[in-house]
Amino acid sequence: MDGIRFGVHSGQLHGSFEACLKLWERSEELGYDWISVFDFLRPWAFPPDWPCFEGNTLLAALAARTRRIRCAMLVSPVTWRHPALTANIAATLDHVSGGRLEFGVGAGGTDRGYEQYGIPFPQPGVRLDMLDEACTILRRLWTDDETTFTGAHFRLDRARLAPKPLQPHLPLIVGGDGIRRTVAVAARHADIWNALPVSPELYQRKSDAFDAACAAIGRDSRDVRKSITFRAVVTPTEAEKSRRAAAELMDTPEALRTQYISFGTVQDCVEALLPYVRMGVRDFLLAVKSPVDWSTLELVATQVAPAVRSLLPAGP
Repeated sequence: MDGIRFGVHSGQLHGSFEACLKLWERSEELGYDWISVFDFLRPWAFPPDWPCFEGNTLLAALAARTRRIRCAMLVSPVTWRHPALTANIAATLDHVSGGRLEFGVGAGGTDRGYEQYGIPFPQPGVRLDMLDEACTILRRLWTDDETTFTGAHFRLDRARLAPKPLQPHLPLIVGGDGIRRTVAVAARHADIWNALPVSPELYQRKSDAFDAACAAIGRDSRDVRKSITFRAVVTPTEAEKSRRAAAELMDTPEALRTQYISFGTVQDCVEALLPYVRMGVRDFLLAVKSPVDWSTLELVATQVAPAVRSLLPAGP
């Protein structure tokens, strides 16, 4: 497994393309390793009319305007489209980005788009079966010359995908933290497993379940990068902590408040992330919202990230 990476989960709720581009360009300038959008249509945590760009087309446009940073989809619900279409989209994105794509899939959660647009939303067990099939289809279409597949939900008949992704092995992220079915799908298919931390105690349960799922199929869980998406407010001094925390939470939807792991100084944030380093997490993705907390964005890149990376022993 490679070393620690820090990224930005930018989303696309910033109201204009120019605002999204500014965030992506600044994240690349600051040295972040990764940046991602999501494939939600009407995010449930925000009002029904909240502005939200379509994820894959926005990802293509933003990837074309960056040069170094890894570009990711975190994540694409299997409910929106046939996985063969998703595989084609991802392959195209990998070409647009010059081979920098990391593509995430999930079983789909609460999104107002299902109701507003009349899109079917199957029961959780069905969606997880769809996710399992979709992961198989994605990898085979990205890799094999020809794919025939017959599943309970999807079918391919001598299917082709050309051109293939630029990367010989396009990294596949599986997002979700259900300790029964979801971690089992991630264990079978994922190069990266992404989850919300919530608390070190709860994440330990999720991580243990994931490790057990890998062991059950003879896979070394250390071959999969563990990834968390977190929120934080980082302040230069202790004196600013209360004021900045109150300002950040003032316009934060209630459903997102549990995702904050730290309100405080650089050292406070480092200490909050340390338990996850010890549990094997190697990708730390800072989720941001509008208006962007530019100070936290810079402090995480320039001070938190180097401090967390220093916690790992240097390689040979």
